Amino acid sequence: MGSPSPAHSLPLLHTAELSRATYFNRVFALVYTGAVLALLYRHVVSLLRSPSLLSLSLLTSDLVLSFMWMTAQSFRYRLIHRRVFIEKLDEVMNGGDFPALDVFICTADPYKEPPIRVVNTALSLMAYDYPMNKVSVYVSDDGGSQLTLFALMEAANFAREWLPFCREKGIQERAPEAYFRMNHPGCQRTEKVKMMYDSMTEKIKIVVEREKIINKYVNTDRDQKIFQQWKKEFTRQDHPTVLQVLLECGKDRDVGGQVMPNLIYLARQKSKISPHHFKAGALNALLRVSSIMTNAPIILTQDCDMFSNDPLTPRRALCYLLDPYVRPSLAYVQFPQCFHGLSKNDIYASALRRIFHINPKGLDGLTGPDYFGTGCFFSRRAFFGGPSTFVELEMPQLSPHHAVDEPTIQSPQLLELAQKVASCNYENQTLWGSKVGFSYGSLVEDFYTGYRLKREGWKSIYCHPEKPAFLGDVPINLVDALSQCKRWCVGLLEVSFSKYSPLTYGIQSMGLLMGLAYSHYAFWPIWCLPLTVYAFLPQLALLSGVSIFPMVSDPSFFLYAFLFVGAYGQDFLDFILDKGTAQSWWNDQRMWMIRGLSSFLFGSVEYLVMNIGIATLGFDLTSKVVDEQQNKRYEREMFEFGVESPMFVPMTTAAVVNLFSFLAGIMQFFKNEDKEIMHLQVLLAGFIVVNCWPIYEAMVLRTDKGKMPPKISIISTALALALCIVFSLSLKI
Repeated sequence: MGSPSPAHSLPLLHTAELSRATYFNRVFALVYTGAVLALLYRHVVSLLRSPSLLSLSLLTSDLVLSFMWMTAQSFRYRLIHRRVFIEKLDEVMNGGDFPALDVFICTADPYKEPPIRVVNTALSLMAYDYPMNKVSVYVSDDGGSQLTLFALMEAANFAREWLPFCREKGIQERAPEAYFRMNHPGCQRTEKVKMMYDSMTEKIKIVVEREKIINKYVNTDRDQKIFQQWKKEFTRQDHPTVLQVLLECGKDRDVGGQVMPNLIYLARQKSKISPHHFKAGALNALLRVSSIMTNAPIILTQDCDMFSNDPLTPRRALCYLLDPYVRPSLAYVQFPQCFHGLSKNDIYASALRRIFHINPKGLDGLTGPDYFGTGCFFSRRAFFGGPSTFVELEMPQLSPHHAVDEPTIQSPQLLELAQKVASCNYENQTLWGSKVGFSYGSLVEDFYTGYRLKREGWKSIYCHPEKPAFLGDVPINLVDALSQCKRWCVGLLEVSFSKYSPLTYGIQSMGLLMGLAYSHYAFWPIWCLPLTVYAFLPQLALLSGVSIFPMVSDPSFFLYAFLFVGAYGQDFLDFILDKGTAQSWWNDQRMWMIRGLSSFLFGSVEYLVMNIGIATLGFDLTSKVVDEQQNKRYEREMFEFGVESPMFVPMTTAAVVNLFSFLAGIMQFFKNEDKEIMHLQVLLAGFIVVNCWPIYEAMVLRTDKGKMPPKISIISTALALALCIVFSLSLKI
């Protein structure tokens, strides 16, 4: 890792400052805790006086809300803001070499994750402002698709022109698609490179559309031999390992004569009779193959649709990874997930600002943020035991301390060994996935891996520069956004109810605050319980003339008002302090309610039925393919329904019930002389009705393809009427 100066003479590479909001958060937490306890006491007294299912439901819901609020306070306990000084990095290196960097990119389906996106991500990372002879980019293709390999072969050729072009022009947006989209002033060289990129894009597009490699695009015997590995019996679920070195640092040079980074394609062996552990298995295969071929001490994991937006990002990470004071216990440096192409006010709350921007600042004041699955620089050593305990491996060449001494990464010995460690049965009877590498046992392998590293004693750092380090794609329709979240919910519940539950094992191993923070994430899906109860019960009670909340003249009314305004007000303030807007905050809280009646609910049900053997767990990718008409509606901030998804039924039913309830409440308000009766229930229904406007619009007013399918509208309305009747009859029994 170079030869830094003695620790006492090192220049300052980074600073951390405690946020002024920290003290306000602590005081507010004390006051709010008192209000929560008062509310729970009121519920218990009410339940003891007149036991009913309605009272029990409200108590249970408020207990869940209280638990989630309590665990969330760990994010607000010690907020910090960091700065790095990359201009001083060369002084620290003191003329020594920069540490080598292995980059892992994962893709799994060329139809949902277009190869041109993978190409842009790979090119942007290959073009880092970093010594080229120190960079190796590995692409894992878990779909085992020759289409993806063809695209990367084209990228390797284009890189010979693109990398020197980026250096000469000082380009910041080093993904070609992002750069040419910016309409930079053209010159002869720029036009030439753009023509080459357009030609490459067109070739890849044609190959993907035809679903086969076109002979005229494969010009050499070497290339033809590569594609001969795809035989008739080759399927994405059952195929041998395909390992192909597309660029080698010691041999390949760009048009300017400069060395190029390594570019390696890997489709690990798969068999229908061997578990492959989804993305975690792919990452572990990359971890082993890279150990054999390059074994860089630093690893960057990256999603295939998250391209580099700042060529200095590795240097920012080194400001922490090379600090002798933090290095011994530092597992990774996490950059925030940022996205391009968001609608003006982020209608689907796809930025997940709280998860990727707000909460990590609080975790950074403890032992560091969780692992997001992308945009993360790891110390390779962190995957092999705790800071003070090293796990012995079954093969010495896999050790992070192993020095690769082969003159070429294409030596027969290295390639044979790399093929061996990428086989589908290599992990049998080993510690991979449990104590070594990325963790198995959950669909959210990123969260589970970061959690395991924290339990082992590692720390992490949140690096949040002004210029986003990476930019990715977001779903532009509602069903994709909800399906992605549903998958996370299943994985989080797998962690929640494992023997390593953050609520028990986590608190014991990481301490109270970190245990509560990870519990908040792990139990994220249980939001569905209070959100479902408060979306239906008070409104059904209102329709049946039953009052469940205190009247305005009752002192308890102000307790409810404080709890609601306090929670929403603090959430709003967090958004504004994080440079969010009022409209984006409104959309975020609306999507929280929508997820509660869809993703959280369906994810929880799927987890339950999976554990009683009714369903089989699968891994669903979010489509990155963009439909032009969908994209126009997204830019106009129109909700995209369009498909007959079961996840739309609960939210649409709730929208209908709340509309009925609100209208009935308004009518009762004007008819009844006692204006205080059921005031809070009417306000709650009205609040939800305002949030449900996009649903009403999609059901009644819209005629485009993104409208609510009539079948969903009919089913939901029928269910709403049935709920009203059943609830009314149940009160008479």
